[in-house]
Amino acid sequence: MRGEPSCPRCGGRVRAPGLFADAWQCDVHGTVYPLQPVIPPSVEALAAVVQRTHVPVWMPWPLPVGWLFTGVAYAGDDRSGGRATAVACTGPGPLGGPAELILVAEELGVGLGARYAGIDGPDPGPYMNIEKPPEAKVLAVGRPTPLWHVFRTPEDRAVFAGEALGMWLWAVMWPEQSGLLMYDELVLTDLRDAGPELDLVPCGALSPRLLRP
Repeated sequence: MRGEPSCPRCGGRVRAPGLFADAWQCDVHGTVYPLQPVIPPSVEALAAVVQRTHVPVWMPWPLPVGWLFTGVAYAGDDRSGGRATAVACTGPGPLGGPAELILVAEELGVGLGARYAGIDGPDPGPYMNIEKPPEAKVLAVGRPTPLWHVFRTPEDRAVFAGEALGMWLWAVMWPEQSGLLMYDELVLTDLRDAGPELDLVPCGALSPRLLRP
C-alpha cells in the first residue's frame, strides 16, 4: 500500500526538508517525525521496521489464542530512524466479538500514541493520574511495567499508558470493553530482540485502525 508520509499527530500532509527547513513540517504541528505509509502486514514488513527503529517494537508474545499480527507503522525517516512504532494485533475479545489492540512505543513529544488514543497530544501525562495505583500491568522484556488508564478518550476505545525502556508505552484497544485484556498482565516482547522467532509471527489482514484511528 503506497502513500505519502503524514503527520503522526493529525494525519495531515507534511513537507519534506528543503531550503527553508531541515526537518519535516506539518502546517498544524510544526516540526514532526513523519509517519511513513502503512503497508500490509507481513513478516518482511515487520522485519523492515525492526531494522530501522530506535524505539521498541512491542508485541504480545506469545500472542493470545486466536490473535494475529495485523499491521505495523513507524514515524521517522532515513536520517532519524524510527522514533515511534505502532503494532496492531486482532483477535477474539474477552466478552466475545473481535477486538483490536495497537501498542505504541515512542519518544517524548512524537504524538503517535495520542493520535491513536484520540486525545490532544503529544504525550499522555496530562491525561493520567499517576498519584493513584496503576490500573493495569504488563511484563515488558521481563520487567513489571505499570500502566495507567488514560482518560478523556473517545468512548469506543480503552487506553492505557506508562513508561518502558525509557519510552512511552501506549495500549489502545477497541471496543472499550476489550480493555479487560489489560488486566491479565500481558507479556510484551520487543521484536528487536526476537531473532528467528520473528518468522513465526502469524499475520492477518491489515487493521483499518492503523489507517483511521
